[in-house]
Amino acid sequence: MSRRSLGVVVRVAVAIGLTTYVLYRSSPAAVGEALRNADWSFVLYAVALVLIDRALMAYRWLLLLGPVLPERPALSDVLRVFFVSTFVGTFLPASVGGDAVRAFALSRHNVPVTASVASVALDRVLGTIGILLVGAAATAVAPASVPAWLAWTTLALAMVATTGMALVLFTKPIANLADRALGAVRAPRVRAAGTGLLTALRSYGAAPWPLASVLTASVAVQLLRVMQAWLLGLSLGITAGPATYLVCIPIILLIMLLPITVNGIGTSQAAFTWLFGAAGVNAHDAFALSVLFVALGIVGNLPGAVLFARGGIVRRDSEPTGALRLR
Repeated sequence: MSRRSLGVVVRVAVAIGLTTYVLYRSSPAAVGEALRNADWSFVLYAVALVLIDRALMAYRWLLLLGPVLPERPALSDVLRVFFVSTFVGTFLPASVGGDAVRAFALSRHNVPVTASVASVALDRVLGTIGILLVGAAATAVAPASVPAWLAWTTLALAMVATTGMALVLFTKPIANLADRALGAVRAPRVRAAGTGLLTALRSYGAAPWPLASVLTASVAVQLLRVMQAWLLGLSLGITAGPATYLVCIPIILLIMLLPITVNGIGTSQAAFTWLFGAAGVNAHDAFALSVLFVALGIVGNLPGAVLFARGGIVRRDSEPTGALRLR
C-alpha cells in the first residue's frame, strides 16, 4: 500500500472511530430522536445563509487574485475552480485537500503555479484569522456557562496569527531571512519554486487594502457560520443563546480544519459534544447539532457537484499548456 493510500485509510479510520465513540457516549437513540423532532424550517433558514457565505468566500478569493495576477482568468473559470474544489474537498482531509485541488485547478488556466498557491494559502490564512477574530470578540459576551479559558485562548491565538501574518508580509527582516534560507537550498527546482512563491506572497505587501477587504469578508463568513449553527440549534430545541455559539463555533471550526479525518467528520462530533457540553448542552443534542452542521456544509458544496458532473475539476476544453510554469 502506498503512503498516500495508507494516509487515506488512517483518516477514514479516525473519522469512523471518533464518530462511533462519541455517538455511543451520546446515546444513539436520543440522537436519533433529536434529529427526528427537529424543526426543519430553521434548517432551511440556515441553508439560505450557506448560499450567502459561499458567495462571500468566492468573492474573497477573487480579491486575492488581483495582486498576484496582472490578468485574471475568465470569471466563469475562476468561479468554477472555486466551487468544484469545495465539492471535491468534501472527500479529502479537512480543508487542506480542497485547497490543494483549488491551487492545481487554477494553474491549469495558464496561471503560474506559485501565484495560484500563494492566493490559496493566503485565503486559508486570512480565513483562519477571521475565525480567531470572531472568537476573540466573543470574550466580551461569553456567558458564565462557557469556561473562561475557551474565549481567552482564542483571543491569544488571534493576536499571534495576526502578528505573524503582518511580520511575514510587511517586514523586511523576515523577507531577508527567507531569502537566506532559500539560498541555502541546493536543489535548483525547489529553490526556484520557493523564490517564486515568496515573490507572489510579497505582492500582497504592496496591496494592504485588498487584504483588509478579504479579512473583513472572512469575519463576515465566520459570523454567518455562527448564525447557521445557532439556527440549527434552534431547530433541535437547544436553549443556549447566540453568545454560546459565538464562543464555541470558532474553536470548533479550527478543530475541523485539522487534516486528520475526512471533511472534519469525527473531529466535529467530538468538538461539539465537548464544547457545548461544557456550556451545559446535553450530549445527544450536541451530537445531533454536529451532524446537521456537517451536513449543512455538504449542502453548500452541491453547486460544485453539479459543475464537477458537467465537466470535471477543469472544463475539458480548458488549455493546460504552460500552466505549471514558475514565475
